[in-house]
This record gives sequence, structure tokens and C-alpha cells, in this order.
Amino acid sequence: MYYLYRFCSRFFFFFHQTDFAFVFLNRSSILIISDPKATLNSLPAYLWRDESTDFRQGVNFAVSGATALNNSFFLEMGLQDLSTNVSLGTQLRWFKDILPSLCSSNSSDCSREFLQSSFVLMGEIGGDDYNAALLGGIKPDEVKPYVPGVVREIASAIEELIKLGAVTLVVPGNFPIGCLASYLTYFQSSSQHDYDTDTGCINWLNDLAKYHNRLLQKELNRIRKLHPHATIIYADYYNAAMRFYRSPNKYGFRGEALRACCGTGGPYNCNTSIPCGYLPATPCKDPSLYVTWDGLHLTEAAYQLVAQGILQGPYSTPPINTICPLASTSSGGLLL
Repeated sequence: MYYLYRFCSRFFFFFHQTDFAFVFLNRSSILIISDPKATLNSLPAYLWRDESTDFRQGVNFAVSGATALNNSFFLEMGLQDLSTNVSLGTQLRWFKDILPSLCSSNSSDCSREFLQSSFVLMGEIGGDDYNAALLGGIKPDEVKPYVPGVVREIASAIEELIKLGAVTLVVPGNFPIGCLASYLTYFQSSSQHDYDTDTGCINWLNDLAKYHNRLLQKELNRIRKLHPHATIIYADYYNAAMRFYRSPNKYGFRGEALRACCGTGGPYNCNTSIPCGYLPATPCKDPSLYVTWDGLHLTEAAYQLVAQGILQGPYSTPPINTICPLASTSSGGLLL
């Protein structure tokens, strides 16, 4: 089941590193929907293209595990088993290569007009950078110093898109990763000081996400001053999701907020070496009762509520529904 809100004159989505960005994709990176009649299943994958591939209805740049920072950065840190060598910069180059083909003509004015009439959503960039390091064995105190580099890469991509013509952009922060079953399993601690007494989430991991979000908002303020003609909206994924962990029953999550729906047992029903989809991991009977799907991603029920919180308020700055009126919503399919 997918949920998509229709607004503005054209849909134009940049997804990165998580499967929530108004529609749900598995570890997606960049998705462009440029044709109102396009559906998720009809979008061709950029890496599977051939000479006959038509990108005018849209293109999916999704790459599992794509990071903001270049692969060489992680190799220098000693991480050899990354799932991909694709970074945000790589995907942005791919996009620039196919941008002319999305227009009715090959002129630069057409490309600029296309972006000017588009709504651009930068996904939760940075998530896979931190996943790769933290779950790859890098010490937590060695991860925080490269958060500024991740944020700079995001800012650079935003400024590049504005130069290309984008004028309406949504830039999300990171989720509260200290509440995710994968991290709770990997970093189990006997010290109660590591955990939030109200939610059971790991404090220092959520502090890392909040640090990323503070730096990102500071960069967005800088970019707003440099490009006052552009509308840059910050989407507060962190607090939009945090309410589920504080009051899970209020939002219908009765399957234990910190346990994964699909997993292998244990206190958080999660084993970081056996992902969902591989035996003996099995899904729960009703995912809508859970916040977390597989330990790293939320369930569709949770993502739907995050989407509503971003689009209808109060988790966007400035409020997104004052920029683009919401035309309609749909559940059970893509409404385009």
C-alpha cells in the first residue's frame, strides 16, 4: 500500500537512503516522477536502461546503500564491505545527464523551466553514511566528526539543483536512529544511562541524529540567504517519528514500538546479520501495529503518519501546506 499526496504543478522527488519520501521505496536514492500518468511500477531504473528506454515518464535512480560521502572516504576508514560505491554526487551526475531528455526540447531554458515548475524533495540523506560506519564497527566517537562532511554534501547538492533551476525544495532531517531495532540490538548495553527512560531508545544515537539535524538546518539557513528566490522547507522527520515512540498506543502501534515486525526473535526481534527476507526471519501478522518493519525502516503505517505530519503540519518549516496546497491524498495506490 502506497500513500502519495498531490500538490503543486508537478511531482519531482529526490529520494535518498530510506524508503520514505511520500511514496515508499526500498532503500531508494533518487526518484523522478515527471508524468502525471506514471506509476511506481512503470518507472524505469536508470542502471537498467538501454537505447530504447524512455525517461519522459520518470526515472528511478535507486541504489541500495547509497551514501552522501564518496566511497573513498569509507575505504580510508577501513570499511571494505560497502553495499555500493554510489554516492549522492554520482546520482546527481546521472540526473544532470538525463535532464535534457525530460524536456520537450534540448535547450537549457527548457531544463530550467522544468525544474522551476517542479517540487523537489531531497530524501533523508546521511542515513546510510551512519549505518555503514556504526553497523560496520566504527567506534561511535569516530562517527560524529564526519557529520559536517555529510551535511556539506547535502548542501552542495541543494545548491547545484538551485543553479539548475529548482526553486521549491523540501530537505528532511534524519530519523531518531536510537529507536531503531537494528541499533538497539547492535548496541545493547547493561548501562541504564544509555537509554531514555520514557522511550527505551538509545540516547547517544539520537543525539547523533539531532546533531546532524542541527547542522543541516544551519546550512539551510545559509542557503536561504544566498538564494532568497528559492523556497527551502525543512522536514522534521525526527520529531514526526519520535511521537510514536513516546506514545505508541495513541497512534495505534500496539506491537511494541521498539520491536521489528519482520525479524528473528530476541528483545527487539532483530538480528543485524539476518535481514528480513532471509530465513529464519519472518514477518509479523499485522505490520500496522508496529512502528518498525525490519529494524532499519519503518512500517507503511508509520510512514503514512510521518507523511501526514510533514504535509499537513506541524513538522515542516516553513509549513509545506502554505507553499503548495494539498490537492488530494490516496491510500492503496499512487495518485498522480
